[in-house]
Amino acid sequence: MMSRRSILAAAAAAGGLSLWGRGARAQGAARAAGFWYPEETDPHERTFMQWPVNRKVHDDRAFLAELQGTIADIANAIAGFEPVVMLAAAEHHKAIRKLVSSEVELWDIPTDDLWCRDSGPSFVVDGKGGLAVTQFNFNGWGNKQVHDHDGKIARRVAERLGLQVFDAGLVGEAGGVETDGHGTLIAHESTFINPNRNKGSKAEVEAMLLDTMGAQKLIWAPGIKGADITDYHIDALARFVKPGQVLIQIGEEVDPDDPWSVAAAETYDILEAATDAQGKKLELVELPEPYDIRVDSPDFVSSYVNYYVCNGAVIAAEFGDKAADAEAAEILADLYPGREIVMLNIDPVGEVGGGIHCATHEQPKV
Repeated sequence: MMSRRSILAAAAAAGGLSLWGRGARAQGAARAAGFWYPEETDPHERTFMQWPVNRKVHDDRAFLAELQGTIADIANAIAGFEPVVMLAAAEHHKAIRKLVSSEVELWDIPTDDLWCRDSGPSFVVDGKGGLAVTQFNFNGWGNKQVHDHDGKIARRVAERLGLQVFDAGLVGEAGGVETDGHGTLIAHESTFINPNRNKGSKAEVEAMLLDTMGAQKLIWAPGIKGADITDYHIDALARFVKPGQVLIQIGEEVDPDDPWSVAAAETYDILEAATDAQGKKLELVELPEPYDIRVDSPDFVSSYVNYYVCNGAVIAAEFGDKAADAEAAEILADLYPGREIVMLNIDPVGEVGGGIHCATHEQPKV
């Protein structure tokens, strides 16, 4: 079993190159064309997910079956609120259909792993009914994992939907950046200003990220390079609830011997002092850390903040810490009034280094 926090599949070379080049349908940057990445809370057309199958990534057959079952559970939960498309090669559809409800649609697009937030299609809108895909040029988190199929998913979905593709030249993942949908981004430098993705200067990478997302301001925090396969994605720590409000999961005290604790506290301090694209100070709301959890592993990701907002619901994880689980559910209910809070046991996904947000990607309704 491979964990994204245990980098077990190092690449021969790390580089900031697109996996599919600049195809004829890819053009310019989303921002220049008047497109932007909307809020996750805006109405969705559907949710995309990916079916994990690659045995080079998940070599334990029994665990892979558990992981697939958990992905099916997440898909079924979301399908109670909005359409879900599971991406997978046709040869796997019969087995998938036994696990997912009839409301989950299956598309014949081959996959390697489950991380649709990173390798799936990222959509931008123009506010006038226009919809397009903006490319992150996924390269396996800096060529740390095989991605022969996953690196092509965004383009293939765009082709199936007949959508224009914008490509500003950025290499990275949508899980590495948070947007308020109104011009402000937050990200860890370790994810994008990293030679395993992008070769340019901080200013050059920032410009590409703003162009890719159609945003005006980027708030950087340092993050951590090399401690996990993602180089510390922001969506496991902090998320925009709405413009001006950020939800962050952080312990009560900083552990100076724990680099994750130190980096989280540093991000907290930077966000607390920051202003958004409109010059407004950010309000920070804290989520608890769970401690009495079912899985005892240093690689396990127990992130409440890695939830997914769909039409009418928030789909979040619970980890077996009754007090912390209940507090997290209460906080989410307060922050997202009118949405049902659905808490799921997703332990196999946590064991491989992610959460529900990592496994999903929304298509906004236009």
